[in-house]
Amino acid sequence: MSADFHALPSQTIGPFYHFSLTVNPALACMAGPGAKGERIHLELRILDGDDRPIPDAMIELWQADAEGKYQHPDDPQNILPDPGFTGFGRSATDDAGVCRFETIRPGPVPDGAGRIQAPHINVSIFARGLLSRLATRVYFAGDPRLADDPVFQLVPSDRRATLIAEPDPDVPARWKLDVHLQGDRETVFFDL
Repeated sequence: MSADFHALPSQTIGPFYHFSLTVNPALACMAGPGAKGERIHLELRILDGDDRPIPDAMIELWQADAEGKYQHPDDPQNILPDPGFTGFGRSATDDAGVCRFETIRPGPVPDGAGRIQAPHINVSIFARGLLSRLATRVYFAGDPRLADDPVFQLVPSDRRATLIAEPDPDVPARWKLDVHLQGDRETVFFDL
């Protein structure tokens, strides 16, 4: 008797997040009451290639504190991380494709090669139709350090705007960024 083996179809990520990994809304608040630095609200809207919102994605943030220190033992800087700041956040998108985080504006981070990276937030996107997460960054409009950021400078100049959050003119301390998964305005994603 011979076995007839066939390849199985690949599985995509999601849409499971609303049922298990995003049930704790406290994960969207990264800055505790004693966190140092400028407290901000970051609003990300996740859109597909036709500019339709993705209502069932999961977004994770990882960032340094206001001094540029990650809450991680592998961060080589000889300073203590801010105990009032977690550095990690997770949230699901709503029906409009939006997720919101309460965090602080991060400080500049050394790149390990003697240069300094502009303040940024690392973003991972998990959504239906993806075989693995998408990784991108959020930078802040008007930051003069963008001109010297070694990662930002790797991005073609005509695509850099896809990584820059803008301040909300109607709500102080709120920063907004649309993340396009495909299409003419596709956000820059990094191959990690």
